[in-house]
Amino acid sequence: MEGIEHQTVTVNGIEMHVAEKGEGPVVLFLHGFPELWYTWRRQIVALASSGYRAVAPDLRGCGDSDAPAEISRYSCLHVVGDIVALIESLCRGDQVFVVAHDWGAMIAWYLCLFRPDLVKAFVSLTVPFRPRNPKMKPVESLRAFFGEDYYMCRFQEPGKMEAEISEYGAEAVIKKILTDRRPGPPRLPKENPFGSRIDDIKLPSWFTKQDLKYYAQKFDQKGFIGGLNYYRALDLNWELTAPWTGAKVKVPVKFIVGDLDMVYNTPGVKEYVHGGGFKNDVPLLEDCVVLENTGHFINQERSEEINAHILDFIKKF
Repeated sequence: MEGIEHQTVTVNGIEMHVAEKGEGPVVLFLHGFPELWYTWRRQIVALASSGYRAVAPDLRGCGDSDAPAEISRYSCLHVVGDIVALIESLCRGDQVFVVAHDWGAMIAWYLCLFRPDLVKAFVSLTVPFRPRNPKMKPVESLRAFFGEDYYMCRFQEPGKMEAEISEYGAEAVIKKILTDRRPGPPRLPKENPFGSRIDDIKLPSWFTKQDLKYYAQKFDQKGFIGGLNYYRALDLNWELTAPWTGAKVKVPVKFIVGDLDMVYNTPGVKEYVHGGGFKNDVPLLEDCVVLENTGHFINQERSEEINAHILDFIKKF
């Protein structure tokens, strides 16, 4: 695809697939769920043509990277360990720019918290920093606020969601998730969690049948257990990050989100982002951009604008 090269590197005890293009300062792209390096295909080409080395791995558990079965091996320390090792293999100690979306953004926030010395600047798409609440574990908190049908709660039981997804098939589930533009907190009712009219969903202009088939093929091969295990490690991450309670993120940050984004429309998030809490926790936060009529998969839906925002920000450094 337009000169994108692929390789497999050994990082932190696993084999990681990496796609890259270009020469120059490294821009590291981290994907979310249910996605792959492929979500950054347009960003890779754009950044490479602008004088950067654009690098996008398949994260642990996804695509052509190794997928350990144990939930405990998807902790923030494991996954950030993968990224630190990847940065070392790419840069030999030099700092990188980081651009991340969804779960990838959560990993990038941990990276910025644990190893700010490795990050020159960070562009976070859709997910703001989430300070640790020392009084309540994440899953308990999510159940209390949103109920058992909230998607992160439904993902918790090992094997359950995998079985439900298999009834629909990877292609149908990915199609449903990537095209859903409902702004409220996502819920997956135990009866018919992904709906009964998936075949009637029309793909948007920014996501083709070819794109869908690429995702579906990789998830059919690998399964969903790796991606789901990130959610199952939420409470483990809470336990492991106790030493960072109250710590601030001290790297330059730009935040970009769509006004229809499910995270942005979660109760309390807008108030945190625009009310001073976000800036307090991330003192070097430079900008919060809200794109109108835009959903969660923002880097695919509004790729040209996102590319321009990324370049405008990182050229400062």
